[in-house]
Amino acid sequence: MPAGEFTFDQRRGIERARQDAARVSELTFHVFVGATGEDPRVAGRRMQAALPGPASAVLVLVDPPARALEIVTGPEATLVLDDSACSLVALSMQTSFAAGDLAGGIIHGLHQLADHARRPESLHTAEH
Repeated sequence: MPAGEFTFDQRRGIERARQDAARVSELTFHVFVGATGEDPRVAGRRMQAALPGPASAVLVLVDPPARALEIVTGPEATLVLDDSACSLVALSMQTSFAAGDLAGGIIHGLHQLADHARRPESLHTAEH
């Protein structure tokens, strides 16, 4: 399903998940859904590098015609979202996609990425 075929509520849900993920992780999240016309991995790396602040940017690229999903992280983002975490999230997203829930898979995936990248809570101790 091309991005233009998402319903208003689906687009709003994806945008809300993207903003929530950014808020809890201090990374920026971007979503691209559509045919890339090239190898999705190459396209994902090229697109991620062109994002504003690419060092802390995370791109979730879904190419339905190619049946491809790429999660591309910048160098700062990779410190909190390693390949293992991204692979687990991708597996979960692909399960939703296989069930026909593209928007839900993206939303759930963004939440999972944010959980993995969540900045640690600050613990304050009283000085004695």
